[in-house]
Amino acid sequence: MSQQPDDRSPNAAVARPHGKLRATIVAVLALMFVGAAVGFVGFLSQLRGVEAKPPRIADGIVVLTGGSSRVSDAMELLAGGYGKRLLISGVHPTNAASDISRSLPDNQSLLRCCVDLDRSAVNTRSNAAETRRWARERGFKSLIVVTSNYHMPRAIVELSHAMPDVALIPFAVVGDKWRDEPWWTSGATLRLLLSEYAKYVAAEVRVRLADLGLDLTSEFAEQPAGSPLPRRPATAQAN
Repeated sequence: MSQQPDDRSPNAAVARPHGKLRATIVAVLALMFVGAAVGFVGFLSQLRGVEAKPPRIADGIVVLTGGSSRVSDAMELLAGGYGKRLLISGVHPTNAASDISRSLPDNQSLLRCCVDLDRSAVNTRSNAAETRRWARERGFKSLIVVTSNYHMPRAIVELSHAMPDVALIPFAVVGDKWRDEPWWTSGATLRLLLSEYAKYVAAEVRVRLADLGLDLTSEFAEQPAGSPLPRRPATAQAN
């Protein structure tokens, strides 16, 4: 006669808590995955697929270096009268104004009269700090922000936190690759978006904690402490 397993045995008593723990962990991981997926969709919904001129002019224009055609697009806005001055933030310390002049031969007069270079910023957070200093020195209360479409959400988070009293007008630069093919068909673009989404979430969390008085990171958290600045051209690849 076969024996039926006894639910009252010590082994069965140990197995039940372990099973509940595994089920709880799986449920939590599933919720985290769903939350991350929903957040990623929300992040993608913020990205513009086409470039559109700013709806109004501003006191100044700031361009965050790091992507193709950002600086040239910002110069076009300056030439069009959308701002009084332009700040190019994130220029490598070894690059001179002449390096930018050679890449923008049609804007020599504007470069001489109305463009300022920021060589201190090494990441998006320090872009915001240097932009705040520049805007306060100039007395600017509104800025057009020029950066790539995928970088714009994080840039606005950092800039609005640094300058809550300054009106920010986004001008998202859309690269040729973004226009030519859907992002989900390119592994490189997908990896870029996932990486940027993670940085965006981290920036949102840090800013919200800072608003509560909990600043848990250093001023240049994106740059490893003690690491040398990467060598980069006038249009940096940091952002």
